[in-house]
Amino acid sequence: MNIGRPARGVEEAVLPGGRNSERLPRQVVTLAFLSDQIPSPFLSSQLSASLCAETGAETVLVRLQAQEGGSENAARLAPEPFLNGEFHYPPELQRAPAGFYILALGVRSEPPTVAGIESLIGQLTRRFRHVLIETRVSEIPEAWFFELVERSDFAYVFLNTTTEGIYHLDLVMQGERARHGQAVIKPVGCLGEGEQIDGFDLLAQKVAAPMHMFVRGCPKTDSPETKQQTPSSAIFRADVRRLAREVGGRLTGLALSSGAAKGFAHIGVIQVLEENGIEVDVVAGASMGAYVGALWAFGHNGREMEELARQLEGRWALWSLVDPVFPPRRGFLGGFAVKKRLMRTIGNARFADLVRPLRIVAANLATLERKVFCSGEVASAVHASIAVPGICVPITLEGETYVDGGIVDPLPVEILRDMGAARVIAVDVIPTPDRIRYGLEAERELARHNREKRWRLLRRALPSDELNYFACGNLFDILMRCLHGSQIRVAAASWPLADLVLRPDICDDSWLDYRHPGKFIALGREAAERHLQEIKSLMARKEAGLPEQAAIPMAIAVG
Repeated sequence: MNIGRPARGVEEAVLPGGRNSERLPRQVVTLAFLSDQIPSPFLSSQLSASLCAETGAETVLVRLQAQEGGSENAARLAPEPFLNGEFHYPPELQRAPAGFYILALGVRSEPPTVAGIESLIGQLTRRFRHVLIETRVSEIPEAWFFELVERSDFAYVFLNTTTEGIYHLDLVMQGERARHGQAVIKPVGCLGEGEQIDGFDLLAQKVAAPMHMFVRGCPKTDSPETKQQTPSSAIFRADVRRLAREVGGRLTGLALSSGAAKGFAHIGVIQVLEENGIEVDVVAGASMGAYVGALWAFGHNGREMEELARQLEGRWALWSLVDPVFPPRRGFLGGFAVKKRLMRTIGNARFADLVRPLRIVAANLATLERKVFCSGEVASAVHASIAVPGICVPITLEGETYVDGGIVDPLPVEILRDMGAARVIAVDVIPTPDRIRYGLEAERELARHNREKRWRLLRRALPSDELNYFACGNLFDILMRCLHGSQIRVAAASWPLADLVLRPDICDDSWLDYRHPGKFIALGREAAERHLQEIKSLMARKEAGLPEQAAIPMAIAVG
């Protein structure tokens, strides 16, 4: 097939950096819109502008515009160049004020060919770092659309949060499955100003596919914002920017490990990140990491979370979280007291309501599979993630029973990679055996010097620890220590998947020390501050490769 060569000087005009830019990895993303009510030109322009601002890389937005009428009329109305069998590169491209280029292509009644799609992508990727291809999808997706998606790195599919939107998404997913293709399709829900999510996210997950992200405050097609190209909603700009950071390989994720009371150290790390302007886009957590992650994703900052944690310092505060179950057939505690405490802070918030995307890990008790919660009520997902087997009653949601997420994925780095995070900071608060051994030896030495003989005799006469099931060496303590023993190695297996692993200097395995959150918060702060330069270097890295290329950790930050 004859491919039209670009006019002389086009390459230099498009890419001021010359041929050196050819070495950069290219990114092709399809922007598919399933409804005429979604302002596709506006959204695509905002995404392209944000991508340019984030990366500074040359970006082209290709608009595939359907042309109706006879062939002569179509040829007259179709913008030049046109996509119809092959792609002819234009001598000039329109450049938007935001810095990206725009290429409008007319799609006539006869569908584009595979060769035409390949020539379009092939020529553009030789000249641009990012190629965004905007198209509307008919109710019954055509074959050429799937050819386009399969030749893209991934596709954002924008849909209204309605049953009709789910229906159209299901048709797209069915069409891709029927082709046995390997396309990566990421559904993005468009929520209007003040629009509620209701049960849309759960229905979409059941019927079609889990929602990847949401764009909130999305204007309608005929709104003044779309005509003036000036979005007024801060939350809309933040959500679009998050998509742009994913496309540009700059999406940053934070993985928060399990670890019971030691999980308070996550708060200290978050405080240091906030104080130094380190922006985190997405969060994933297991067990205590899920609890802290839910508070942060809801919108509470590090200082507010410390205030909430310090409410447990009172003598009887911890007992407010204990809700015994009689008879203890499936567990000694119900866990509902912890859930109610969380709901006093975040209410009935759903995942789509959160300031930043959150993923919560739990273990399916029947199949022992990892369950990643990304829809529904956040507090219920956290309740499932903290249900320690043998201690807490397993939690049943939507007909499935779940237990503590730390069993299957105590440090959920892989989940963040699946979300598109190119940079991942992991916080592992689970102490390793050598640290525990050091802590035990130090504790014994301290006790040998400080404990009086009279107190030892009194303890023998009144062995209260024998009656306290939470005391060191008793039933609950043995269960928790055994769980932590298995989690140590599973968490360590996730270290190579992260760019940076922070390990606060925690030497004791006291899982029930909730009355001293300040101690763990300080250790988290210390670890983050000690390795702040590594964190800043990671964030300053302009060319953060695609997620699958970031499998080698930048550093394992100990202490």
